Amino acid sequence: MCGRYAATANPDDLVEEFEIDADRVGDPARSILKSPQDPPAGTPDFNMAPTKQAPVVLTRVPKGEDAAVRQLRLLTWGLVPSWARETGVGLRMINARAESVLDKPAFAKAAASRRCIVPAAGWYEWQVSPVAKDAKGKPRKQPFYIHRGDGAPIAFAGLYEFWRDPAVAAGDDPDAWLTTFTIITTSADPGMDRIHDRQPLVLEPDDWARWLDPGLTDLDDVGEMLGFAQPGRFAAHPISTAVNATRNNGPGLIEPAPASDLVGVVDPETGEVVNPDG
Repeated sequence: MCGRYAATANPDDLVEEFEIDADRVGDPARSILKSPQDPPAGTPDFNMAPTKQAPVVLTRVPKGEDAAVRQLRLLTWGLVPSWARETGVGLRMINARAESVLDKPAFAKAAASRRCIVPAAGWYEWQVSPVAKDAKGKPRKQPFYIHRGDGAPIAFAGLYEFWRDPAVAAGDDPDAWLTTFTIITTSADPGMDRIHDRQPLVLEPDDWARWLDPGLTDLDDVGEMLGFAQPGRFAAHPISTAVNATRNNGPGLIEPAPASDLVGVVDPETGEVVNPDG
């Protein structure tokens, strides 16, 4: 699964990279966090976690207009279906499996017409060591940072949904609506599967417009895009366990960990175990 990623770009950069027509990052948007988001929503975040607001690209026809507009908005990570009774369900829906998303009631309608792109620089995954144990005697988990080898921005395939809070009377009150998203995952590429068996579904620029098109509702066409794979795009390196705590942030999180810190780590390229005895 993808439970943490690096969203390091400024909105201005995303507007250019993803050919945004309307930058709506500054619009009022309901947050479910009890404390102010840190770093603030819409600014570079090297440790994006569920329940935070993140920049998301989507295409919709604005109210009172006829043409669809590609927008950049802040959405909350963790999809809350429109029929949910409360927002907590979103924590169980931070990811949606590409193989079943068209059949799951929580995701099917969004997959048909509310698809989005989640911009990222890379994502984090934890490799379970086949040989090393931690202080509690459990298999040691080594965090990795995974990114495009060519340095290009990453476009996670996602879905978004609107949830209306019945406790807020006015429909035009920003707090009356919560807009959330989920990241679609698929089988990991060869090599990357030595870190984890799943990875986000990453779309190429040629597919962005098609994926975002709200008029594309044919499930066969959607299913074709959900089956997209192009191995060889990603590189990965082990990083410090500082990423384990969501309070930690900054560019230091993606720096390679010293070789001396690696114990029982499997090299994703060769399959060899690094320093198996510690």
